[in-house]
Parts: sequence; structure tokens; C-alpha cells
Amino acid sequence: MTDRKLEITMGFRNETTMSEFTLLGFPAVQHLGKVLFLVHLLAYLASITGNMFIITITWTDHRLQTPMYFFLSSFSFCEFCFITTVIPKLLSIFLLGQQTINFTSCLTQAFSFLFLGSTIFFLMTVMSLDRYLAICKPLHYPTIMSLKVCFLLVFFCYTLSFIFITGVILKVSQLSFCGSNIIPHFFCDLGSLIHLSCSETRSIEMLAFGIALFILFTSLIITIIAYSNIVVTIMSLPSAKERQRAFSTCSSHLLVLSLMYGSCVFIYVKPKQASRLDSNREAALVNTVVTPLLNPVIYTLRNKQVHQALRDALSRVKLQK
Repeated sequence: MTDRKLEITMGFRNETTMSEFTLLGFPAVQHLGKVLFLVHLLAYLASITGNMFIITITWTDHRLQTPMYFFLSSFSFCEFCFITTVIPKLLSIFLLGQQTINFTSCLTQAFSFLFLGSTIFFLMTVMSLDRYLAICKPLHYPTIMSLKVCFLLVFFCYTLSFIFITGVILKVSQLSFCGSNIIPHFFCDLGSLIHLSCSETRSIEMLAFGIALFILFTSLIITIIAYSNIVVTIMSLPSAKERQRAFSTCSSHLLVLSLMYGSCVFIYVKPKQASRLDSNREAALVNTVVTPLLNPVIYTLRNKQVHQALRDALSRVKLQK
């Protein structure tokens, strides 16, 4: 009887005291580790530089200190933090083969990734509403979108994301883990963690699915409604030049939205998180490497005000020299 109790106790300990996980990364191309390290490092540095440029130019040029650029700089800051939660570990896997990550760090990475990712979607929704008010309600826009309202909206985005993601991660932290500790991903993905658990995971899978559904589709529906009204307003403008100018302020945002929603809907909006884990790994590269690299380019190349601010900044540097 005592031996039986000891076996149960040892089994329980083995289930709940897993101290670390192994991130599988991309084993099929691990032999190209140094090349992939260089490629992803350059992409990471370019993303960091681009987002920091947007933040700096927005806060140093008084012409860009408007609600639209305030939200854009908030978005860039959030994206800067978002990619920093994932890419450094991916770089260490490629260069040094350091695939292990302890339990606490894994949960922290999963929380940071989901929290910042959710915040980005909420910020994109706020940016859509900002463009709707600016184009469809231009007379009321300065009154409605005051500096105080802008700060409150950004604060609301972070708070809502924190509440949703904290609840999910707390439930994941209470799961028991046994057997394999290999995560078939390059970071601590929520679906992969749930799949490794030997606890009953149906309730948490449905919770994660429900939250992903709410975040993605609520923000998407609001964005579609906002841009539907924007299109109607733009088409009713009498001048072709006015229509082109109005659309140019939205086209960059729409392009970024299509990249983000496409990959995230594919990854997260499915009830069974265990399905398509391998394909999720490739799709996640779009969110963590490709989109963060393209976003600063899209927002700066298609923006005349940013071009002018950059020219003025370069002129000031030349004068100082």
C-alpha cells in the first residue's frame, strides 16, 4: 500500500515539475543556421530601426504630433516590443543551437507574445476609427479626438489585452505537463503548450479559441464598418484629387491590416489548437519577421508628411555640421 502511494506521488511530481521545454525551431534547415541567423538578424535590425524611426520622427516633428501619428507611434512601439519577445531566442537557436527554455521563461514569452499581439490588433482598430472620424466627421474630429481621448484609447487597448491574456496564461500555468517536452515551434506558442499537457485541455482550448475569435473578429468587424463608411464618403467627394488624397491616408493601413489578419486567422481561429502545429510555425514567421519588417516601409514610403519631416530633419543635421 505504501509503495502504491509512493508511485502515485512520484507520478504526480513527474507531471507537474517539468522545469524546461525544448523549442524545435526549424530542424529541416538547421544546417543553414548561420545563414538563417544573418538573414533574421538583418530583418530584426531593420524592423527595430524602422519602428524607432517612426517613433522618433513623430515625437520630434511638431507637424506629426496629431492623433493619427500618435496612434502610429504607439503601434510602432508595441510592435518593437512584440518582435523582441520572439526574435532574440530564434537567433540563438539558429546561431548557437540553444533550444531549451525554462518553464517560467516559456510562460513569460507566451504571455508577452499574446498580450502585445492582442494590443496591436486593438490599436489597429483604434487607427481605423481615427481615420473614420477624420474623413467622415472632419468638423467634429478635433473635438472628439483630443489628446486625452487618444491616451485613454491606447490605455484601453493595453488594459483589455492584459485582462484577456492573463486569464488564459494563468489557466495554462495550472496545467500538468508530462511525457515529451518538445515544442514544435520557434517560441512558446500557446497551442503547442496546451498540446503537451497531460491534463484535460478541452476547456482551455475553447477559452483560447473564444478569446482569439473575439479579438480578431471584433476588431475586424469594427474595421470593416469604419472603412465601408470611409469608402462611401470618399466616393462622394466632388474632386478626384480630394478622393486620391483621402484614400492615400488609408491605403497603408489597409495593406498592413490584410497581412496581419490573414496570418492570425489562419493560426488562431480553430477550436483544436493541436491541429496544424507545423503549418502554424511557418505562418507565425509572417507576423514575427515579415510584417514587422514591411510595416515601417509601408507607412513611411506612402506618407508625404513623413517624407517632408525626414527631409527637414536631414537638412537640420547638415546645417549643424
